[in-house]
Amino acid sequence: MALACAVYWLAPYNADQLQARYGPPRLLFTGSQFLFTAAAGYALLLAPYFFVRSDPEACKSLRFFETVLRFVKSPRATLAAPLGHESRVAVLATLLKAFFAPLMAMQLMNFCVGALANGHAILHFGLTVDDLRSMFDRYIFWLVLQAILFIDVLIFTVGYLVESPRLGNQIRSVDPTLRGWAVALLCYPPFNIVTGAVLGSSTSDFPRFNDTTIHLTMNVMLLCLMVVYASAAVSLGWKASNLTHRGIVTRGAYAFVRHPAYTCKNLAWWIGAVPMVSAAFAQSVLGGLQALLSVGGLTALYLLRALTEEDHLRSVDGDYASYAERVRYRFIPGVV
Repeated sequence: MALACAVYWLAPYNADQLQARYGPPRLLFTGSQFLFTAAAGYALLLAPYFFVRSDPEACKSLRFFETVLRFVKSPRATLAAPLGHESRVAVLATLLKAFFAPLMAMQLMNFCVGALANGHAILHFGLTVDDLRSMFDRYIFWLVLQAILFIDVLIFTVGYLVESPRLGNQIRSVDPTLRGWAVALLCYPPFNIVTGAVLGSSTSDFPRFNDTTIHLTMNVMLLCLMVVYASAAVSLGWKASNLTHRGIVTRGAYAFVRHPAYTCKNLAWWIGAVPMVSAAFAQSVLGGLQALLSVGGLTALYLLRALTEEDHLRSVDGDYASYAERVRYRFIPGVV
């Protein structure tokens, strides 16, 4: 935990977020203060858990450090002998948690603070009919979006931080392929800098349209898609995390398509891309095509994520093949 927080804290990409101040005027705190306070609180909750367990066993992080020490002591011998299944899962799971846990915790704090701030602003906003779009643009949209993302990130944060037989979310395997890790990490900071540099940015979290009716309709549709997106995390429950196998989930939106979260996120991005793509085509056909390719590139990246996840699950659990036979479509029922 200390190493994970230290790496996150030292990364230049995170400097602005860690130095920024959050919260109400009388209770301001920095991102760094939140990160280390949250880590300390997690440690205080975690220590008693290991002491009171009736079936104590070596945790994955302990196996990780045993493997690292064995490598330091004898690099050639460690590399020559392939890791056993438990050691390989321990190493990959520890690296996975070390990367995602601080990232998810900081995002969770951001969405919580943002939602509370926008909710407070709405309560003190003098509303008239003429102010409806202004209020929607400035506060309502962001309150709803941040609340949706808070629920999604909360579930994933607990999924990364808590692994317990009682919750049925023990990590059985972690994708061991470089391809699987690469396509997943390219969707998250700081690696998404590369994604943005290659694909550009032709979409927006909050697209703006001149006509008020179209503007409200399109953005409400975007929020509805994000509700379904968050519902996929709710269906996963405490099994939610990237690159892991913790058991096949078939309830909720997963009863209709195999990747509902990816479908909804990408459809939301396509809605967000409409104004920018339209503006690009108004300037030139080439510019419009480039904008379309930018959004298409993001969709292609998530298609690769879906394919690598399925390859991993098929290789470690025969139940996934049965699930894929029952739920034939990956993204859109009756289409693909």
